[in-house]
Amino acid sequence: MNHSFEALRLPQYRRLALGFLLTMVADNVEHVVSYWVLFQKFDSPVLGGFAVVSHWLPYLLFALPAGALADRFDPRRLIQVGLAMFMACSLGWACLFVTDSLEVWVAMCLLVLHGLAGVLWSIATQIILYDLVPTGTLPSAVRTLATTRYLGLIVGPGIGGALMLLLGTEYSLVANVLLYLPNMIWLINAPCGPQFRPPGSTPPARPFKGLSDLGTTLAEVMQHRSMWKMMLLAGGASWFISSSYQAQMPAYAHDIGHADPGFTYSLLLAADALGALCAGLLWEYWGQRSPASTRKAMVFALVWAVSMALFAMADRYAIAVVLLFVAGFAELTSNATAQTIVQTSAPLHIRGRVIGLFNMAALGLRFGSGLMVGVMGGWLGIHGSLVAACLSFVAFLLFLQLHFKKGHVS
Repeated sequence: MNHSFEALRLPQYRRLALGFLLTMVADNVEHVVSYWVLFQKFDSPVLGGFAVVSHWLPYLLFALPAGALADRFDPRRLIQVGLAMFMACSLGWACLFVTDSLEVWVAMCLLVLHGLAGVLWSIATQIILYDLVPTGTLPSAVRTLATTRYLGLIVGPGIGGALMLLLGTEYSLVANVLLYLPNMIWLINAPCGPQFRPPGSTPPARPFKGLSDLGTTLAEVMQHRSMWKMMLLAGGASWFISSSYQAQMPAYAHDIGHADPGFTYSLLLAADALGALCAGLLWEYWGQRSPASTRKAMVFALVWAVSMALFAMADRYAIAVVLLFVAGFAELTSNATAQTIVQTSAPLHIRGRVIGLFNMAALGLRFGSGLMVGVMGGWLGIHGSLVAACLSFVAFLLFLQLHFKKGHVS
């Protein structure tokens, strides 16, 4: 039996994937337009840094509570709340641009609201996968959504630039709101949520208890060695490398002679996303012939780190592009494999909390990579700091492997 693109054969999953893609595109359109206006109006490195922090810090602070909400309430409604917050941000930016009343504190509030919306939307979306696909199809569903995310990262900025040229900065964001609507409308009657689950398959409603809940969830996750290993892997990747190098891409491009705007620079920016997209399509084509395993996640994490270190030392454009492509391929493979293991292993009664904890590690710790690559860049330069971050992550991988070697983890 052919298991290629298994999840996409399910009509309701295709609707979810399409809504997810449009939301990712809309998210990136808003980033392109709002960041460009912020740069033009304020030209503030501090505000630029805050934009990055506001995107990832909410995952560290609120991913677990969001997972607890998804355990207790209908995840469809949580996604819709997140989408409504996204739409409010786009309209808020548009109104401020039209009236020319944008101030720094207002921009910071909108950036924080956008970050909180991302937490609600992404975590609750992962929860409804359990309702839309059979357990055996879950790995395909996770890989496909990861691939869709990178497709949105590739397509979104281009659409954002085109909308700015056609409609201007103000009305491009009004048009951007329309991209959120298909997902919002589909979720009204989407066949997912507690009422569509068979008896005994709905997590018991439990109130969120703050730090004690974090400790309880951690303790239970640590009892599942594969799941705990993947949590640590995701956290290490997020802390040491993540995507922080992208903020320094203009400097890398300058050093290899391709800093001017144009196709060559755009290809450098998109190379890792293209690699990730190819990885998602390839693994989906192979289907169950390449099952998720901790070994696979660890090996490709190592390939990612080595590729990024070599990219930091590259002095030729073609080599840099190839290395970024390989890095993107390896990163998606490792991340999607780790997420698949966590989602298929998460105990029913704390499923949302476990997914929230994974997002805390995989996304919330990304501010640490800014310290690794950004702060160390002042001492070692941007190339040396990225190499140091990659070598630190390799050492972390070695520690992780030795730590879990006592008990075999398949």
